[in-house]
Amino acid sequence: MRLRKIYDLVVARGMEADPRGKKAVQSTLVKKKKAYEEMKEEEKKYFDPESLTNPYADTRILHGTGDEEVKTILTGIDMEAAELLLADRLSSKGKKIDLVISHHPEGKAYANLYQVMHMQADILNKFGVPINIAESLLEGRIKEVERRLSPVNHTRASDAAKLLDLPFMCMHTPADNMVASFLQKTFDKKSPETLGDIVKILKEIPEYDEAAKNSAAPSLLLGSSERKAGRIFVDMTGGTGGAKDIFESLANSGVGTIVGMHLSDDHRKEAEKRHINVVIAGHISSDNLGVNLMIDELLKNGKLDIIPCSGFRRFSRLEQGKTKK
Repeated sequence: MRLRKIYDLVVARGMEADPRGKKAVQSTLVKKKKAYEEMKEEEKKYFDPESLTNPYADTRILHGTGDEEVKTILTGIDMEAAELLLADRLSSKGKKIDLVISHHPEGKAYANLYQVMHMQADILNKFGVPINIAESLLEGRIKEVERRLSPVNHTRASDAAKLLDLPFMCMHTPADNMVASFLQKTFDKKSPETLGDIVKILKEIPEYDEAAKNSAAPSLLLGSSERKAGRIFVDMTGGTGGAKDIFESLANSGVGTIVGMHLSDDHRKEAEKRHINVVIAGHISSDNLGVNLMIDELLKNGKLDIIPCSGFRRFSRLEQGKTKK
């Protein structure tokens, strides 16, 4: 399978799983195209043409033309210079690595991570938060993340890939969309009554079961196992954590429990004030689930040898409907 096909499939499957819905995603692309057409020529010099067809700024081919033939992929959650050197070492020992895929963004995809956060407003709106409130509260948080990313030396890994001439890409929000959609559908279908039921359901999923064996089990951050779950909001996508002031609006819209990857202490305090239960599914384990679901989609379209590393454990859901390690 060629690199460009892998990249295009990742974006397409991410759009299909986007919690906002396909119409909302297409709308963002239409707006981006209009903005591009209205730019002056000197402004177009700095425009990323990939954003016309890919709505996720944190997902990009970081090195490679797209024409490279890919048979073997080294895949992990954080793939940086050390992992790229590992790929080169494996190739020198006879296990040729054709592509390195990182879940977390690197290079320009990391620098532009904050741009993906705008999608959180539409997701919150689907859960009953008025769009004007969602956008207003997120505005400050997005600026905060942009300022935090501004001084980061974000090209370190992509520079290493270029020096090694090793095809390199990242798939962040598309994979996060997969896990958000998967878990939301799971909870909507199973309708867990208590927080304990939520944790039990999570532990039935191989990625969370594996995490529990490695001292990173799903846990209750706010609430007891006997407490009623109420309406469940799976908060797993949108770049990074949103505004801490959003919990009042979520509570007013009827959300009883948030299931997330992680939550800062400031966010926890605000959720506690609004009496919202919080279940932490786990960060790396949730990333594992999203990446596994995405890899399954890739393997439906071609034969690839997947080598896991950097916190990633491969579980397949392709064979006879069963999950295998």
